[in-house]
Amino acid sequence: MIKGSCCCGAIQFELSEKPGLMGMCHCSRCRKMGAGALIFVNSDTFSITAGHNNITTFKAQPPYKYHRCFCSICGTALGEVLSGLDTFPINANCIDSEIEIENKFHEFVADKPSWLKIGDNAQQFDEHPN
Repeated sequence: MIKGSCCCGAIQFELSEKPGLMGMCHCSRCRKMGAGALIFVNSDTFSITAGHNNITTFKAQPPYKYHRCFCSICGTALGEVLSGLDTFPINANCIDSEIEIENKFHEFVADKPSWLKIGDNAQQFDEHPN
């Protein structure tokens, strides 16, 4: 089992298998929420094991369409853990277990701040990859 949690530990979750993909989002919303490193998980491999009632959702306003989840106690950005989608992103920084995964892409590179230099060879997209 791969374990994860928020900063205060009130919310805990498990993954029954390794995520299939990791990407970095550089859009202003992800940067401000502190959740630019995202791993993509299948809903049937993800389960919240503690603190479900401590999850709060920030409802997106256009042009954004994805609602983001947070710990209502410590504010940790969790990703889209309550999205109901078959596959959804979670904040890679919430993973407590050691997993081997490499970043495969950078999205919204056109929106990244000029002071941020991308230091890997992952594919880059000016917007969301299709």
